[in-house]
Amino acid sequence: MAELFTAKYALFWVVALALALFLPVRNLIWALMVRRAMGKAEIDAAERQRLRRHASLSAGLLVFVFSYFFVNSVMF
Repeated sequence: MAELFTAKYALFWVVALALALFLPVRNLIWALMVRRAMGKAEIDAAERQRLRRHASLSAGLLVFVFSYFFVNSVMF
């Protein structure tokens, strides 16, 4: 069990943390993007889907980079 917390499994922990953080961060980014867009004009379903895809990409990059640096600072 202690072997799971070695540098050998660092990539596993990066991916696990990124997966755990992806949905909450995506929803937060999407909600902020929709609120900002609704302040400018009314948005339709197609625009909400476009904003969700954009939020998914942004959240994916953000949580992967964050989890990489977090795991490396904790393990090493």
